[in-house]
Amino acid sequence: MEGLVAFWAESGIANFTPGQLLMMGVGALLLYLSIARGFEPLLLLPIGFGAILANIPNGGFTEEGGLLYLAYHVGIETGVFPLLIFMGVGALTDFGALIANPKMLLLGAAAQFGIFATLIGAIGLNFVPGFEFSMQDAGAIAIIGGADGPTAIFLASKLAPELLGAIAVAAYSYMALVPLIQPPIMKLLTTESERQIKMEQLREVSKREKIIFPLMVLGLTILFLPAATPLVGMFCLGNLMRESGVVDRLSSTAQNELINIVTIFLGLAVGSKLSADKFLQVETLGILLLGAVAFAIGTATGVLMAKLMCKLSGGKINPLIGAAGVSAVPMAARVVNKVGLESNQHNFLLMHAMGPNVAGVLGSAVAAGVLIAVLG
Repeated sequence: MEGLVAFWAESGIANFTPGQLLMMGVGALLLYLSIARGFEPLLLLPIGFGAILANIPNGGFTEEGGLLYLAYHVGIETGVFPLLIFMGVGALTDFGALIANPKMLLLGAAAQFGIFATLIGAIGLNFVPGFEFSMQDAGAIAIIGGADGPTAIFLASKLAPELLGAIAVAAYSYMALVPLIQPPIMKLLTTESERQIKMEQLREVSKREKIIFPLMVLGLTILFLPAATPLVGMFCLGNLMRESGVVDRLSSTAQNELINIVTIFLGLAVGSKLSADKFLQVETLGILLLGAVAFAIGTATGVLMAKLMCKLSGGKINPLIGAAGVSAVPMAARVVNKVGLESNQHNFLLMHAMGPNVAGVLGSAVAAGVLIAVLG
């Protein structure tokens, strides 16, 4: 009888709390979105499963020495996982569209306005009872507007590690919902005739230009914003490996095996922060709300900047491509292409949208560097 009592005392049924069950439900929802709906499955699946593991009573996953504990402290707390992800993304990125049309940097910069608008909004929430966001918390929350998961995780680990779980889930959730969130904003801010604008074919970019570009970007970052060099530097390293053509094996590893392995542990580590005691707080609701606002503002300001450029160019730029200024690569560019085709079935905007899209990656990294330099 004593053995049965001891067994029952250690069972999950006897130790579950309502909060743990709720957070396991959140994990199951993330699994559903990734598997059934195809929303950002590479990260929502391991994050969702990590959330389930983190809320198992007596499982030991998040206790000192546990798998999720080690994954978080080795990869997230040190900032190593986001940096390795950035190297892989750099190896997957073709800067050709941006080099061929450097004006697209303006759209990547404009889309980052959502970050700084949300910084003000997060501070404003302190006037609502129950919210107490410091400037560091506000900076970490604001980066969600860049729609860049690794950057959001990297910045949160530096400025507000206690909010990492909510920030990461918000960032990747809104990235996954790009096809649902962006089109209504794009259509609201543009006319049918603007959406039908066909853009000229981009010029061919030489290999030399593609090799020089990441070195030039890194050099400028070193001179003007060293705080951003961890993200920008790893991104440029991955891109240089891709474009140099002399380290195909390294480039292939960064694009495939390395980024896949790191993604698994990054997702599990983020999921470990979705335990009931850390996630079920009033601040979480504020973070999710501010994240949605940040993403919407970033999309809107990108489109509005593109409308201005359209006017100044005499109608040669389709304003839709401004929405790709957020750094959800390449999903935002695909959404731009899809919306453009709905208005003109011969209007292929994908390559044009990739310019502001990769500019947005650099823009969000630079914005994170600014926040670290000012608030860190």
